[in-house]
Amino acid sequence: MAYNQARKSAGEPLIDLQPASEVLEDEDLVEMVNAGLLPFIVMDEHKARFWQKIFPGITIHDAPVFREGGVIAWAVRKESPQLLAMLNEQIKALRGKATGDEILARYLKQNKFVKSAAAEAERKKFLQVVELFREYGERYDMDWLLMAAQGYQESALNHHARSHVGAIGIMQIMPATGKGLKVGDIRQLEPNIHRGVKYMRWMIDHYYADEPMTALDKALFSFASYNAGPARVARLRAEARKRGLDPNVWFHNVEYVAAEKIGPETVTYVGNIYKYYIAYKLVLTSSPTLALRVTGGGFPLLGDSCSRSTGFLLHRAA
Repeated sequence: MAYNQARKSAGEPLIDLQPASEVLEDEDLVEMVNAGLLPFIVMDEHKARFWQKIFPGITIHDAPVFREGGVIAWAVRKESPQLLAMLNEQIKALRGKATGDEILARYLKQNKFVKSAAAEAERKKFLQVVELFREYGERYDMDWLLMAAQGYQESALNHHARSHVGAIGIMQIMPATGKGLKVGDIRQLEPNIHRGVKYMRWMIDHYYADEPMTALDKALFSFASYNAGPARVARLRAEARKRGLDPNVWFHNVEYVAAEKIGPETVTYVGNIYKYYIAYKLVLTSSPTLALRVTGGGFPLLGDSCSRSTGFLLHRAA
């Protein structure tokens, strides 16, 4: 990176920047910064200024600047001249007006955002249960860190949590469902986690074992099925196929149909689990001592990478 080359030449310490997972949009990343799941991100200035209206606790640093003079434009097929003309007309009419931003900001302030799974108190809760997630994750061939992320989404890893419908413990298990899997008393911590992991394994084996999906997507579709019901998810996949989307990929494909057809709940549920998963990976990656304590050896790196927007440095205020 040119910026780090300049710092190196000046004898200054380098800035450690890592590419983000390709399934996370800029708005996902800034949400994670606000929650303390990420320490900072690099973002285009105009986006950072907008998101500061939603998350007033974040701080924008005007320096360092990683890129200047970039151009942002709509990409339109040559065969769509009418669309291009309409877009140009709208851009010209709306230039300098903040109406759209104001409406979007008002809506987003009412939204429920991801919580801070990486805060010190949350890390302590994570360490108290990590061995159980690892044990049962390995037993049922599940990504134990992903299962811990589901546990955080369900209860913030609070085994004393009880829902208004009677769901119990870290994995928020309904008593009737818990009995069917024969793992013991789900009011106890270990059987509760055991049941949660075992049930997700059953979901994958029952609905997605022979589907041409990655292991991650099988887990994501199982989370979606757990939240919305497998029959409904099957219909969403069929609709995605009709629209030319990939029915075997959740992010940027079936999730779009889910958002349109059944609303934001399932999309948010699956998305939050993935964000907590990335946050846990980042915690282990950035803290070798913690990683050795948790894994007993090497620790995982961040998932799939891609290039991200560049611009101004943004982080949450202390």
